[in-house]
Amino acid sequence: MATIPITKIGSEKLKAELHKLKTVERPWVINAISEARAQGDLSENAEYEAAKDRQGFVEGRIQEIEGKLSVALIIDPTAMDAGGKVVFGSTIELQDEDTGDKVTYQIVGEDEADIKQGRVNIGSPIARALIGKDEGDVAEVLAPGGIKRYEIIAVMYV
Repeated sequence: MATIPITKIGSEKLKAELHKLKTVERPWVINAISEARAQGDLSENAEYEAAKDRQGFVEGRIQEIEGKLSVALIIDPTAMDAGGKVVFGSTIELQDEDTGDKVTYQIVGEDEADIKQGRVNIGSPIARALIGKDEGDVAEVLAPGGIKRYEIIAVMYV
């Protein structure tokens, strides 16, 4: 199975979610199922059905996170020195050549991506256009509205 890149912070968030699922959510669901069973007839017991549904979600999510963490390649951007080159985990300040607007993105793994917080998925068109480029280079990104050109102002490893 191939490894999946993830930043150190993203890995810590997944581990925290896994811990919460195992220590809080799972015991709560088990208790809810027990309480619903105590009410008698399970065929018309909405609380029982809801608790079983929740149990399925919790157990599925636990398996999903454990699977991802087992193949994760954890990358700490602060420990990198790529000499100004855009790589996974780097934070890039860009300037739109048409509008002059500046934006800052960090290239992260699929589970960490959140465009509102400036974190873009490694598989996104903008990340693919930026990977391997250096400060001062221009990246062309095929966007829904056409080709956008961004100048790379700075590359940081934070």
